[in-house]
Amino acid sequence: METSNVVRVLIVDDSALMRKTLRQILERDPEVEVVAAARDGEDAVAKAREYRPDVVTMDVNMPKQDGITALQYIVNEDICPVIMVSSLTQEGAVTTFEALELGAFDFVAKPGGTVSSNLETVADELVTKIKAAAGLKKRKITARLSRARRSRGRQVVKKTGDTASGDMKAVAMGISTGGPKMIYEVLPSLPANLNAAVFLVQHMPPNFTSAYVKRLNEHCQLEVVEAEAGMKVRPGVVYVGRGGRHLSLVKNSLGEAVIRLPSQPPHHFMPSVGVMMEAVLKVFGPRTIGVLMTGMGDDGADAMVKIRQGGGLTIAESEESAIVFGMPGEAIKRGGAEIVVPIWDIAAEIVKAVGVV
Repeated sequence: METSNVVRVLIVDDSALMRKTLRQILERDPEVEVVAAARDGEDAVAKAREYRPDVVTMDVNMPKQDGITALQYIVNEDICPVIMVSSLTQEGAVTTFEALELGAFDFVAKPGGTVSSNLETVADELVTKIKAAAGLKKRKITARLSRARRSRGRQVVKKTGDTASGDMKAVAMGISTGGPKMIYEVLPSLPANLNAAVFLVQHMPPNFTSAYVKRLNEHCQLEVVEAEAGMKVRPGVVYVGRGGRHLSLVKNSLGEAVIRLPSQPPHHFMPSVGVMMEAVLKVFGPRTIGVLMTGMGDDGADAMVKIRQGGGLTIAESEESAIVFGMPGEAIKRGGAEIVVPIWDIAAEIVKAVGVV
């Protein structure tokens, strides 16, 4: 294999055990090479400058200089994408989303805390995200620049006292790998008077959802909430699925759409994009707009086909911008995508399809 096809990785973690385990996991893949390991933030910045890796995996809590500070040096010097390796706690979630806003590409949560003996359970996710980050570096996607241009000088104003119009629609939106960063290409550009409720599933650990929602709400004109069982669905609100539960809907005795958070059916992802989309379609029928963006696998692809067959509109992210073209690519292959556009054009397509009140 030619060296140019190998992803060169710098591992950063203050635990010698974690550095060793991460190296063993990554080097099982012939397309990944660990070029160096660093024990703290200062060491990480020095080695990033020396080795110029394709990707850095960065621990958050370290002595001397923490991962957030080291991240800022690496991002500001445009050395390479950084994937944060966080503890699976509420505190870890808050720090992780701070890192994403400062320029981290994505994150992987250590299943057993700061020093984890269960890293094997996230091995596939880690390798996939490392390869996706390396691909992003090579393709030079301009998503970050387009977001900066649109948001410059814009004031976020929430609309209050929303009432549903008779033709209120529903936007069923799914995203995975690269999503915590790339979703900012879509949601902040949707207007507060959007005549639709938005349902968002992002594959994410349970402890991370509330921090994710809080950050999104600060940047969006729409109100962003973590879905809770029994909530009545309103236009102008983004309902984010909780980690560990499906995001579903049901009509109450008055014919109103109400949130449900079931733990069935069993699925590899909880919440599942496909389960959410089918539930939205059942309640909103042809007033459903399905949106599928970057992510590995095919979660949501079959549901996009059903939405289209049911008279709804479907929008898939194009390969041009997708960090991982798995989910949207499968929807396109199966005939489930009526509109295919790069992620920075998706918000405009949603507004065109939905309208405002």
